[in-house]
Amino acid sequence: MKNLVALKKYFVRYKWRLFAGMAFVALSNVFTVLAPSLVGKVIDDVAKAISAYRAGALQVEGSMWQHIVGMVLWPSLIVLGLALLRGLFMFLMRQTIIVMSRHIEFDQKNDIYTHYQELSTGFFKKNFTGDLMNRLSEDVARVRMFTGPAIMYSTSLIVLTLLSLASMLSVNVMLTIYVFIPLPILALSIYLINSVVYKKSEKIQAQLSSLTTTAQESYSGIRVIKSFVQEDNILRFFNNTSEEYKKSAINLSRTEAIYFPAMNLFIGLSMLSTVGIGGYYAIQGEISVGDIAQFIMFINLLMFPIMSIGWVASMIQRASASQMRINEFLHTEPDIVSPPDAIEHTLQGKIDFKNVSFTYPHTGITALKDFSLNILPGQKVAVLGTTGSGKSTLIQMLLRMYDVQQGGVAFDDIPVKQYNIQSLRRQIAFAPQESLLFSDTIYNNIRFGNNDATEAEVKEAARLADMEKDIATFEKGYETVIGERGVMLSGGQKQRMVLARALLKNSKILILDEVLSAVDTQTEKTILANLQTYLVDKTTIVITHRIFTSWVFDQIIVLDEGKIVEQGTHEQLMAANGRYTALYKHQTETGNSSS
Repeated sequence: MKNLVALKKYFVRYKWRLFAGMAFVALSNVFTVLAPSLVGKVIDDVAKAISAYRAGALQVEGSMWQHIVGMVLWPSLIVLGLALLRGLFMFLMRQTIIVMSRHIEFDQKNDIYTHYQELSTGFFKKNFTGDLMNRLSEDVARVRMFTGPAIMYSTSLIVLTLLSLASMLSVNVMLTIYVFIPLPILALSIYLINSVVYKKSEKIQAQLSSLTTTAQESYSGIRVIKSFVQEDNILRFFNNTSEEYKKSAINLSRTEAIYFPAMNLFIGLSMLSTVGIGGYYAIQGEISVGDIAQFIMFINLLMFPIMSIGWVASMIQRASASQMRINEFLHTEPDIVSPPDAIEHTLQGKIDFKNVSFTYPHTGITALKDFSLNILPGQKVAVLGTTGSGKSTLIQMLLRMYDVQQGGVAFDDIPVKQYNIQSLRRQIAFAPQESLLFSDTIYNNIRFGNNDATEAEVKEAARLADMEKDIATFEKGYETVIGERGVMLSGGQKQRMVLARALLKNSKILILDEVLSAVDTQTEKTILANLQTYLVDKTTIVITHRIFTSWVFDQIIVLDEGKIVEQGTHEQLMAANGRYTALYKHQTETGNSSS
């Protein structure tokens, strides 16, 4: 239950709905408990009238049947009115408490999603997408069952029990005690079963996250699965995971199944006590037949609330287990944050790396070692190196996806940690190697880089990335929906879309990470030619494994195992006759040079 304390802020936010809902619950139950007392009185009055009539002490006009109907008619109409009022307040009860739970569900999902956005890159490398989604959907849904139905039914149970108990005590104290004797045993049973339900609920939610992750990865990689003919293996793995989840869910259902038979047993014992002991008291003249009828009606009224104890307790336990999983992520603080006195400086394009060393915390791999590099505003820098040499890590440092562990990174002589993160990233255009596109139109995917861009600017960015001719081949042009992750496009088209998105930002600093690796030689020439003028005043860092001879780079650095092994201009590196020269000769000899 302590995990559910985190919901306090939502209850405070919607306190008036909560209070109103509880008031409607109380009013609904007030009208509910009035009916048994009225019915009991009518039964006693009718019984007395019949006895008096048979004894000759009561004279009636017409038949006795008509007299009894007259006695019962108005009380029956009153009972009907009480039922209508009860129904009205039950409707209002649901319109306040259940609607409140939907508002809380909405707010909680937004809070979790917002928190996800604030967490650092390292968090997403350590956690699976399926698990993140499951906590946002399934776990929140289970918490909603607590903030809505569980609160509503538990409040109703408490109010109805107290009102019924007060009414029953006013009739006969001893009979009430006998009727309520099974309840402590019931409470103990619920406590013992709940401890088991809690543990099993926590396990089931973890298994569901694993199942969701498996499904999500299968959907995302369906083309790879099909190309390697691994459908049967993936299906077998999914079935095994699903089977484990099914067994756990059935096991939990078996545990929960104890509730309802137990409820029926205790209610049956209470009913038996009422009839047996109540009959004895009636014979002794201590209570009337109407009183016994009242007790039976009260037990029937309490039947559903008491039976719902198990269901409500189960909901609370499941909600507690789910909220614990939600709290686990909500209590995770982002590693990368803006300082309290963050600077919002307009970047001019100067970049400095000074003795930077960095090791990825989740793998222990050292990506950069004592790395230093000075880039002046407007300079063009090419970064070459083999896979794992640290090229992409440089980008992580510049965008402050990770913080350096030794040394420092600075923009315009201001340390990167002093900048407001949002302001810094907003001023850097980045075209990543991974072509992440959204299931939206071509126009919106390009405009994602700058929501304030005009249609003319979007089309100009597409022209610079040499996408115009491709877009023209689609029937709907820029309004073509490209499918999940751009499934309708080729690899080269995806890369050019990502490039267009970055160019649309028109930032002082542009970073291109293997952005032309999937395009053909002619398209590459066209794009490089288009960018010559565009990049004149922009600091540009090109991460590549190929040499662009058509561009004149102010600096070319060759990385190996996180260190700079060669640095200089094209001419200087060719004269050094080292790794760069070997790479250049290999490209020209195989006919893959970019000119």
